[in-house]
Amino acid sequence: MKERIIFGYDPFVIPFTLGVIFIMLYLGTGTLRILLSLSRKEALNLLRSIFSVKIFKTIKDILFDVLLHVKIFKRNILLGYMHASIAFGWFMLIFIGHIEVILYTPQRNGVIYYPVFFRYFVMETSQTLRGAFFFFLMDLFLLIVLSGIALAIYKRFRSVRLGMKRTTRHKTGDKIALWSLWLIFPLRLVAESFTADISGGSFLTGTINTLMGRFVESTLYMDTLWWAYSCALALFLFALPFSRYMHIPTEILLIFLRNAGIKSTSSRNGFAESEIYSCSSCGICIDACPMSVVDEKSNYTSVYLLRKLRRRKLDSLFLAEQCLMCGKCVELCPVEIDSCRLKFLKKRENFPDQIFDYNYLSKKHPEFKSSINRQDREKVLYYAGCMTHLTPQIYKSLFNIMDKAQIDYSFMDRDGSICCGRPLILAGGERAAKELIRVNSELIIRANAGILLLSCPICYKVFKENYSLNGVEVMHHSQYINLLIKQGKIKLKKGDFSVVYHDPCDLGRGSGVYSEPRAVISSAAVLKESSNLPAESICCGGSLASRRFSQSERESVTLHSLEKLNINNPEKLITACPLCLRSFSKLNKRETLDIAQLVEEQMI
Repeated sequence: MKERIIFGYDPFVIPFTLGVIFIMLYLGTGTLRILLSLSRKEALNLLRSIFSVKIFKTIKDILFDVLLHVKIFKRNILLGYMHASIAFGWFMLIFIGHIEVILYTPQRNGVIYYPVFFRYFVMETSQTLRGAFFFFLMDLFLLIVLSGIALAIYKRFRSVRLGMKRTTRHKTGDKIALWSLWLIFPLRLVAESFTADISGGSFLTGTINTLMGRFVESTLYMDTLWWAYSCALALFLFALPFSRYMHIPTEILLIFLRNAGIKSTSSRNGFAESEIYSCSSCGICIDACPMSVVDEKSNYTSVYLLRKLRRRKLDSLFLAEQCLMCGKCVELCPVEIDSCRLKFLKKRENFPDQIFDYNYLSKKHPEFKSSINRQDREKVLYYAGCMTHLTPQIYKSLFNIMDKAQIDYSFMDRDGSICCGRPLILAGGERAAKELIRVNSELIIRANAGILLLSCPICYKVFKENYSLNGVEVMHHSQYINLLIKQGKIKLKKGDFSVVYHDPCDLGRGSGVYSEPRAVISSAAVLKESSNLPAESICCGGSLASRRFSQSERESVTLHSLEKLNINNPEKLITACPLCLRSFSKLNKRETLDIAQLVEEQMI
């Protein structure tokens, strides 16, 4: 091969070169700003992760998540292929272009535009196996990218066929970047095809060149097409920072930070900033959000909150307060953005924590003291919490089970207690919540209990994550009942009736407890599954996280969840959360029970 133009330059490369310089400066400045915002400890953790075996996990995550989009593949093959073909295919075109420059024109190595426009500047003088191989690879990956672009265009009009009922609404920057992206690769195909009789081609560009040669002189529009290709690339690069496609470079930084163990401490710090800009606006969270049933335009979903945070919109707090905090968007996010945490941080920054008076928490108030005899070490300490006190049938059934199993237990908050602190945490009142946690922790530790037993998944998650209880084992009652069955302390007769189990948000997605409740239920009845995977269970609608939803809006969410749960026509609905029990019991036409009630009924 030899260079067709002696200086390896043509004016059409100017738009692309300017775009590359712009985006490199933008990304460099942004990355530096994020890195400088890290604390000294976080910066050291980042350096250690780069120069340790963790770097191999980071490289794997970049390959699987940024280029191959494995998580989206698992959800929908066509949708996964669409994302992977564009991302991985484009990467391979750039990578192979650089290899060609190194092999054939090493004197041009390091010239920004040369790998991208290699087919224009280099022509083939003789057929070689090596040259034919690279021509084939370039045509192959160009075809792969074009197939992904075709699917992306199809998705804009028929998104349901790719597993999405709703898609993200685009802003101006998104539209410019999208249209330029759709133009880049068709223009590259035609430009390289027009040049194929000079610089060589393969099964795709060579064939098109032969066909076009019958109708038009191949060199007639060649320069015009390369100009168009360069301008389309430049337009995309200039629009990139103001579009959804900013996630392409930012997600790489996010993976480095995440694997270094760095987390958000505010809604705008370094890690949070990288999360905000890493949102691809893929729209998967829109269908996942239970509130999309209420709002056809899906204004409440994470993608729009992240967009407002990115653009520093003042109403981002309003959107944060709309969230049910069920965590389904976090579970399904292919980038693993913890949008619930970002919402919590946003609310915390705007919470008037200083208005709280903590005098009522004084130990002088007997109503906040446990009824435990602290001279005796109790094996089980039961904490009902606010919501279970509103559904006393749960702890009554649980107490009957423990009596049957001859378990020694005490009821910590029989006569009144302090809330676990979750509502304050969700509202952003971190300091107030810490004071509640301190007082509760003192009561529990002084009780000398071996197990802290809870019926409420909300309390369970908080006690597991926010409390330090010095060796006290925190257990949800579904886990404890399963333990009693395994130990042979209670025996169940299996009924011939069918049930479906609803995974409460904070017990399933929030705490990873899926198997124990199903093991218990399977011992007592015929278990049927709902239409959703356990990790994609729909919120009951009764979440305490939002103060703004009306009762009718909540009931819409409840009815939608019941529709998915009852799809296989079970006779009963079983849950393991007092909030879910209250929400479902009001609207479900089938009998709704807590797991403790089911076990009590089926005990021998």
